[in-house]
Amino acid sequence: MSIPQFTEIVEPNDQTEARREHLETLRELIGNVYPNKFERSRVSGNEDTITRLLSFEPVSKIVKEITEIVSKLAERERPPAVIKDALNARLRELGNVRIAGRMAVPPRVMGKAAFVHLSDGMSRLQIYCRKEDFVFLKNDSPDALDPLDSWTAFGLLDHGDFIGVEGYLFITNTGELSVHVEKLQFLAKAMLPMPDKMHGISDPEIRQRQRYADLIASSLQIEHEGMTTREVFETRAKIISSLRRYLEDHGYVEVETPMLTPKATGAAATPFETHHNALDIKLYARIAPELYLKRLVVGGFEKVYELNRNFRNEGISYKHNPEFTMLEFYCAYMDVNGMMDFGEAMIRESVLKATGDLKVPYEGNEIDFSRFERLAMRDAILRHKPDAEIDDASMIGLFDEFVEPDLIQPTFIIDYPKSISPLSKASPGNPQIAERFELFINGMEVANGFSELNDPEEQYDRFVDQMSERDRGDEEAMVMDEDYIRALSYGMPPAAGIGIGIDRLTMLLTNKHSIRDVILFPHLRPESRSGDKGKQAGVE
Repeated sequence: MSIPQFTEIVEPNDQTEARREHLETLRELIGNVYPNKFERSRVSGNEDTITRLLSFEPVSKIVKEITEIVSKLAERERPPAVIKDALNARLRELGNVRIAGRMAVPPRVMGKAAFVHLSDGMSRLQIYCRKEDFVFLKNDSPDALDPLDSWTAFGLLDHGDFIGVEGYLFITNTGELSVHVEKLQFLAKAMLPMPDKMHGISDPEIRQRQRYADLIASSLQIEHEGMTTREVFETRAKIISSLRRYLEDHGYVEVETPMLTPKATGAAATPFETHHNALDIKLYARIAPELYLKRLVVGGFEKVYELNRNFRNEGISYKHNPEFTMLEFYCAYMDVNGMMDFGEAMIRESVLKATGDLKVPYEGNEIDFSRFERLAMRDAILRHKPDAEIDDASMIGLFDEFVEPDLIQPTFIIDYPKSISPLSKASPGNPQIAERFELFINGMEVANGFSELNDPEEQYDRFVDQMSERDRGDEEAMVMDEDYIRALSYGMPPAAGIGIGIDRLTMLLTNKHSIRDVILFPHLRPESRSGDKGKQAGVE
């Protein structure tokens, strides 16, 4: 196997060589240039991240006061000294702070003083270093460089380096909250230049392939259109936590089911295959956890859910990724209508928690989550194509072509043909119709649910039909799952279930067109070393 050289991964250029020289000189001055830790202060009551310190009420109150004063001043007019001194006295009462972060801008040296902003990935705070007024700590001993060598070491810092500082908070003559540095510790060198602070990273492939660079660029970028990258993924985290909290508040139990399974069941999809050497058996990365979760309903878990990763060896598109996140849950003694009611209320609550509103902008539309329409598939087709001739064979094709792209507002499509719903119960009123729904928003399927089939003999017959479809060439048709038939034969109560696509829901709530923009590390074609050599995000 060919092992690439370090210089093939990080291509040398004038900037990287200058940074390497700075690093080696720092190593001579302070010893270890990659120390193991840095202890931050707890002035705010918890560990003082920059964001937490800025939101600490005594600090935020002073920032608000000086901001209001500065807003009333003429251009280049400074805040009155008496007011500034009074605010600084209040800040000094808080004592010294110890903060750490990435240097968000190149140091701005003005004679014997320098200003630079530190970032914790979310917020920035300015630090002020004055020659002969601070010391640069050594990392291999408790000693520090003398003041002159400390100033020399400061000159070896580069945009993007990580440093920790200790000092006191104060308001500058221009009215900006800053830390007057008394001690500075070097924590890590950025060997690559930082992305352009004005435009960030414009190449979507680099953003998705090098998410670390995307997060850095987004945090350093001065102007943003829409959410920063970090805000997108923090919104995703809020969506997941609110869904989990809603389920647990309603008595659901979170479980974990196998990710490697002996049969690729639970959905119609092509699986990834692997081999278990010790057992000498073929295994599949799961395409859905459905049949395992329903086994648990058989075993007595009346309300059960799993936030899970699924894997499907299929195409990639703006709304498809081979690895994706699903929330799937089941409730005993509930039918499809009850599940639609519950799912609607849960999604509405999650939208409100994640965004603060029920009306969300998405690609020029306003999605209103305060109202979910329910529409039979046949009626939806006739609404969009009144002259359509509809039967079970043509229904899905007609729906995909004429209806799905126009379903902008949240819409439950119900009354699916039973023939394409092998795990759902038939409607009591029409045996040819499945008690199934799919939720569509902005032309995308976001959720799928149904009244669960619990007759083991009928489920067996459905599997047999699916196997016949496989014999006729449908590689995505389901396989027979004998153990699941055995489980149902112990008796499963009436139940309903639903699967919700977390990635697509996040797309909608963050106004992102591509699923790859809401997955931290999406699957992409392999990077070509010869074609992409040196394709790095740093364009400082």
